Amino acid sequence: MIGPNWKTSARKYGVIAEPDQMITMDDGIKLHANLWRPDGKGKFPAVLGVHGYHAEGQTGPITPAAISSAQWKHADQERTNASLEAGDPNFFARRGYAHLVCNMRGTGTSEGEWQYCGPREVDDACAVIEWLAAQPWCDGNVVMFGVSYFARMQLMVATRQPKALKALFCPWGNTDLYRDICYRGGLLGYQWPVGWSQTSLVYGNVRPRNHAKEELGDEGFKRAIAALMENEDIRSVPELMAILRNPGAQVNAFVTDVLLHPTRCAYWEERTVDYSKIKVPSYIGACWGNYGIHLPAAFRSWEHLKAPKKMLIGPAIYLDRPVYQLQHEAVRWFDHWIKKNDTGIMDEPPIRVFVTNTGEWKESTTWPLPQTRWTPFYLHEHALLSEHEHWPFEGGDSFEDSPWKRGRLQYETPPMVENTEVIGPIALKLYAASTDDDIHWIITLLEIDPEGRERLVSKGWLKGSHRKLDLKASKPWEPIHTHVDPEPLVPGQIYEFDIKIVATAIQFNPGSRIALRIACSDDPPKDPLEMIGCGTLRRAHASRIMVYHDAEHPSCLLLPITKGNVLNTYFSGGKFPESA
Repeated sequence: MIGPNWKTSARKYGVIAEPDQMITMDDGIKLHANLWRPDGKGKFPAVLGVHGYHAEGQTGPITPAAISSAQWKHADQERTNASLEAGDPNFFARRGYAHLVCNMRGTGTSEGEWQYCGPREVDDACAVIEWLAAQPWCDGNVVMFGVSYFARMQLMVATRQPKALKALFCPWGNTDLYRDICYRGGLLGYQWPVGWSQTSLVYGNVRPRNHAKEELGDEGFKRAIAALMENEDIRSVPELMAILRNPGAQVNAFVTDVLLHPTRCAYWEERTVDYSKIKVPSYIGACWGNYGIHLPAAFRSWEHLKAPKKMLIGPAIYLDRPVYQLQHEAVRWFDHWIKKNDTGIMDEPPIRVFVTNTGEWKESTTWPLPQTRWTPFYLHEHALLSEHEHWPFEGGDSFEDSPWKRGRLQYETPPMVENTEVIGPIALKLYAASTDDDIHWIITLLEIDPEGRERLVSKGWLKGSHRKLDLKASKPWEPIHTHVDPEPLVPGQIYEFDIKIVATAIQFNPGSRIALRIACSDDPPKDPLEMIGCGTLRRAHASRIMVYHDAEHPSCLLLPITKGNVLNTYFSGGKFPESA
């Protein structure tokens, strides 16, 4: 890749492949890795990727295709391809970088038990960095590359500040496994761990360690499993019951660990990135379709990383698999930091976001964008969503949530008159009551086109008993919840619920509508990324939920307007009525 005044490392080397490296850890466990390095004289920097997946699939001669996530295979696939995340090692080697792709302990043909991004796994990755830096062909500089599992581990490893680690290229990496994936809004997203374990983890020969059993002891573990099997919500999911009947079998221990840690605790804390300890330059990002797994972490990383950084948020289609996209950008990033090659990458705006419905990118130096105007859209009678204040005696709307009927409410704006750009974090404030002692809020932001077709834009979640805010971390446009010490609802009592809807970037064009769907169950997914954001545990109890919207209970959606909507939405839709 070249620019008018810069160029990246040239493609000039042959490739030496050295598969089946066995790297010994301090406790004697050996990790399996495959190595590719430049066929040339001198010493070279090394790119490291660490993972828990099928080794051959990462770098095999596979034609890239659209991602297929856990439990969603394309028609011509026997296996899902989501876990093929390492990148092409030949690309790096030909440009003067060695590339080591290493299986973590308890995965593939590496020895030991898998510990799901826990401290021991981070220790091992740091040891591999030290091993790489000491190789006779290495110049002592190590960088890391890869998405998803690879990206998450990069940030975890950087908190240890290994001396040889000089830069990260880690887009699509979640950093809080509780909030980002397993318990979004405190709600168990069971379908992802079940589907992931039955596909990617099985393909990768993963042997999980049973953390909960170690914590609780044999008898305590049996009691905890029995209690889960008595939980009516859990009992309503056949896949979970099958796992709980044999919690130690194969990958079941991983799902069991997730189920037995339903609130923020030490298990999740030690798998959460501590940004204060990261000192190396980091290239972060995600895509707008990753609201259910990686997208929230990109903005968390942007806010809390103090080292040099760049952020890219792409269209809602992730990256093709096996991963190959962005490797030119990665070399440009690595060249800048470890080859002292001024590629101009730090002269450009640090943030790029793709704006849905425009086909274009927007650049910025800050997030949220400086021109953002968070505008309240109030929930009204007759399913209206509008900036207009409430009228007297509006009241509210109710719906049923039960295994016999999963009801919902939906509020829509009039048709847009202006091109209205919405970019940034979104918050929903609901005043509501239930006949039950909990509510599983599942909120969907939709675009409705002039022909009435709906498109999912983003989602938000909140378990009603987890409504307590972390006041220090929260902002008016982004509520953050503690997820400790759940407080059941008192049936019939009105509560205020602050619900985070994951940030988005979209232009609502004239004739389209903005819609808000309020429910307690997921809609059927239409693609692999929607599948990742589904599979939320539902309440087995029958309940009726009342959402209040009046002057005393001003339920509203706070939208980040960055362009347009100067005159607000027109009740008339910007059209005169036809003459009588």
